[in-house]
Amino acid sequence: MSSSPRPSEQLTAAAHRNHEAMFPNYKSVLKETDPELIAIFDNWAFDDVLELSQIDEQTRIMVIVASTIGSGALSEYKIMIGAALNAGVTPVAIKEILYQATAYVGMAKAFDFLHATNEIFANRKIQLPIEGQSTTTRETRFDKGLATQKEIFGSSAIDQMYVNSPRDLMHIQRFLSGHCFGDFYTRKGLDLKHRELVTLAILIAMGGTEGQIKGHVRGNLNVGNDRGVLLNVITQLLPWVGYPRTLNAITCVNELAPSIDPG
Repeated sequence: MSSSPRPSEQLTAAAHRNHEAMFPNYKSVLKETDPELIAIFDNWAFDDVLELSQIDEQTRIMVIVASTIGSGALSEYKIMIGAALNAGVTPVAIKEILYQATAYVGMAKAFDFLHATNEIFANRKIQLPIEGQSTTTRETRFDKGLATQKEIFGSSAIDQMYVNSPRDLMHIQRFLSGHCFGDFYTRKGLDLKHRELVTLAILIAMGGTEGQIKGHVRGNLNVGNDRGVLLNVITQLLPWVGYPRTLNAITCVNELAPSIDPG
């Protein structure tokens, strides 16, 4: 019996090249048990989709890593961390993606990802703990977080959120400013443009977050990630998050940044 792959199991040259660049010498067990599915996926994800990418490789992998956290896809996350390190994404940036995610997915989901990351870093002889990136204190986190919120979303929008908040929900507004933005968005290790892309990727992957996606589409636009960048990111996430969440995200982008060339 020939061991050569059948035509339905063969990879294109581009898919093989791109897969090998991300995962050198990686041998998937699924390639033996489910060769046709893996060929379909690899040819699509690593040729058809990846060849359309107009964002730099580190950013592309960073948003995919973020999406695996949003999806709760721990096994794929561990594989993608290797690809991120291979592409030159720094350990600091990887930890910042994960720290950022805790505000959106919650610590219960982030817990296993933290342990997995630390295990991978230890195996790669990466010193732990990673150098601290905090720029705030308990005394300054609220004011700096509020300032960062206003920088991203505009002063009037944030002021209006406080004005419109019922008194018994004001603590949530303060948590958003002091915790989500003061504790995380003010950190070093990722700039605001990357933090907004990472946050968007997490929200898209979570599903059911269209209200928050729209908010962070606005945030991305305000920090300089235009429609083209957002559609590039969403396209690169498609193989990892699926069509429904991708199409929902595109609807949000179209609503807030419609195409100027409807064709």
